[in-house]
Amino acid sequence: MAQPDYTHIIDAPTWDFIHRSEAAYPPDTATLSIADQRGIYNRMCRQFHRGYPPGITAKDRDFGGVPCRHYPGTKGTVIYFHGGGFVVGGLESHDDICAEIRHQTGLHVVSVDYRLCPEHPHPAAFDDACAATRAIAAELPAPLVLAGDSAGGNLAAATTQAIGRKGDLGIVGQLLVYPGLGGNTDAGSYLTHAHAPMLSRDDVLFYSAIRHGTAPAPTPDPSFAPLSDSDFTNLPPTLAIAAECDPLADDAAAYAARITAAGGIARAVTEPGLVHGYLRARATVPRAADSFTRITLTLTAMANGTWPEPEDIT
Repeated sequence: MAQPDYTHIIDAPTWDFIHRSEAAYPPDTATLSIADQRGIYNRMCRQFHRGYPPGITAKDRDFGGVPCRHYPGTKGTVIYFHGGGFVVGGLESHDDICAEIRHQTGLHVVSVDYRLCPEHPHPAAFDDACAATRAIAAELPAPLVLAGDSAGGNLAAATTQAIGRKGDLGIVGQLLVYPGLGGNTDAGSYLTHAHAPMLSRDDVLFYSAIRHGTAPAPTPDPSFAPLSDSDFTNLPPTLAIAAECDPLADDAAAYAARITAAGGIARAVTEPGLVHGYLRARATVPRAADSFTRITLTLTAMANGTWPEPEDIT
């Protein structure tokens, strides 16, 4: 299949972000040892770290036995699951992103440091996500909105489907950013954008395989692949955001379509010309900055019990 001409789709500021990222995190990083991958990823994220906005603080503590970082706020709580293919990332990699979400929304934000593969194969990350969510719901102010990017988008959706239907635990919304939800890797964006900058189809397959370790690939299991669920009823309002130049792009639209077909409220947005991982570019790429504003406005609206109009987030 012919690949898109990214020289025309992707603008100059985004290319600058890609080149800076690849200088720190080469495209072949997934072939290295797990320890090397984590070290490279952490150093790359640190290069993009923007610090905390004035007045924002954070404290590390456990919720439900899971290490977390709490950015105190008011009125409601965002539970955030970081990306990283279930292999890399943690409290440091998304520290400034969570601090800025806290600053823009005013809400409590809790970043969840779930266990990683391959040391802790599925369902360890999912179990941690559920345990932390239950504990946060018992202690911090409702309403709750679950959010995450990439692998974290998968965890947010899987957790909501498992324990957040019908407003259980006070979960009133979910926001998924370039999520990997278990779509068909032999069709659509997985092929069209198989060799996209920042994330390739081969990377997706690698991270999916390592997640179940030596066990057989799981049969349809919503805790592993949320799109494999047979029931999308009674889920809270959902915004699923895709990057156009990303093999995972179709998962966001497919997920939103399943929810609306089941009678729920959901919307998918595809960010034109953006690539996987663009949250780190929110300060330097105008398209990424616009998307980050969409994210924080929607989180605020969900916590306030409203659903933003399309013109407010697209």
